[in-house]
Amino acid sequence: ASGPGIVTRSLLDAGFRVVALESNSDFLTDLQSLENSLDGQLKVIHGDFFRLDPLAKGALKPPAVSSDQLFKTMGVAAVPWRADVPLKIFGIIPQPLERNRLWRLLFAMYECGSIYRYGRVELNLFISEKEYTVLTAKPGKSKIYQALTVLAQLGYEIELLHKEPWSSFATNLKNGGLAIPKAGRLPNDHICLVRLTPQQNLFTGGLKPSNASTFIFMVKQSFAKPKSKLTDRLNSWSLDNSDALLKALEIPKNAAMCNLYPEDYKRLFEALQNSDLFAETFFHDEVLASTRTMN
Repeated sequence: ASGPGIVTRSLLDAGFRVVALESNSDFLTDLQSLENSLDGQLKVIHGDFFRLDPLAKGALKPPAVSSDQLFKTMGVAAVPWRADVPLKIFGIIPQPLERNRLWRLLFAMYECGSIYRYGRVELNLFISEKEYTVLTAKPGKSKIYQALTVLAQLGYEIELLHKEPWSSFATNLKNGGLAIPKAGRLPNDHICLVRLTPQQNLFTGGLKPSNASTFIFMVKQSFAKPKSKLTDRLNSWSLDNSDALLKALEIPKNAAMCNLYPEDYKRLFEALQNSDLFAETFFHDEVLASTRTMN
């Protein structure tokens, strides 16, 4: 959401051509006045980036938006995955349901759906420090190294561009306190501007958009018990030759799920894809249910 247009004006001053999505009608008038004062550098659309491509059938009612219509309006054509970044998106992830929104972006990226049908779209998003900490966690940190961590690090190049204290924002509650999202064990004194650029070599080997949902579910299931042994997880999948598989992958037999690097999960999935056991339909019902939940 463009809001009062602070970031929008900064991008315009830097010389960018900007398409601004705004869902709140209170801000639309000022943004449209700004649009009219410029010579085609700004296009304002009544819409919400986090309501792109809803599953509901029929005509979309703003602020819901179709990515196909949006990209047509912007004049941006689809490019191959390995081509350069076709578009850069700037925004702030709303704090309510922040984790769910990150998951939805990941699903779309791995399946090359929504905005990612047009190539490796770059995201520059303000997210909470606690979620940035999860995205960049290292293996072995069982409390913060999660399925989201593995999939984000494997799928994106993650760059921290800026950290700003929450106190810089008008986040006061009625009682005078700061409306800062609770973090529990994780640090959360800042909001972080993070660049997420899809990895150019993501779809090499056996991982493809067509089986990405199965890969995502495999990783999520692996972190149901992050301290459990990989051999136990493989045995739960009725894989008889788990020792030989781990030896071929050069992964220690006693490795815990939270100790595997993101690349290990991809290599494991690709090896399982080549086995007779791990067919495309292995987790079919669970994958469909998980995908619907995220959408």
